[in-house]
Amino acid sequence: MSENPGTGVDQLGPAKRLTVLSGPSGVGKSTVVKELRARHPEVWLSVSVTTRAPRPGETDGVEYYFTDDAGFDRMIAAGELLEWAEFAGNRYGTPRGPVEERLRAGDPVLLEIDLQGARQVRQNMPGALHVFLAPPSWDELVRRLAGRGTEAPEVVQQRLEAARVELAAEKEFDATLVNTSVREVCNELLALILAPQV
Repeated sequence: MSENPGTGVDQLGPAKRLTVLSGPSGVGKSTVVKELRARHPEVWLSVSVTTRAPRPGETDGVEYYFTDDAGFDRMIAAGELLEWAEFAGNRYGTPRGPVEERLRAGDPVLLEIDLQGARQVRQNMPGALHVFLAPPSWDELVRRLAGRGTEAPEVVQQRLEAARVELAAEKEFDATLVNTSVREVCNELLALILAPQV
């Protein structure tokens, strides 16, 4: 160990980077993240803020921070969001402060966001690692989205249309993981999150 506490931090290497996980709706991002966090709670997951109503079983501050349009507008005006996007009449965003605080502390930070948000993060935090979660096939993605049963048919159709656009953007990402097995994807994602920065 270094005798000079000021240099000890440098010898440990740079702070962990921000990892962005994105991919089409229904690909299993939330399932992968839930499994990863259960096995590796040291990976800090940013909780998004949204204007949509909570689904059954969702708790404010756990799955999302729920707010109204006026509250969301205030956060945008104050520069408190690292990124935000609108989908199906609702807005979703990442609070900037907690992310920056965790990165300064050297914690591995994970964002689970859509393509539009991922592009904003690439502009705002160029050092972030962007990981694309892909479905095993288009048919499997359609089956997962239609099988949720939590959304109206027109919303499912909107998500499928958005998914085609999102799949075409895969080349913008630094790495791609195919979600054939949640456990395997978790292991691969964790390896990317903890890999030394070059």
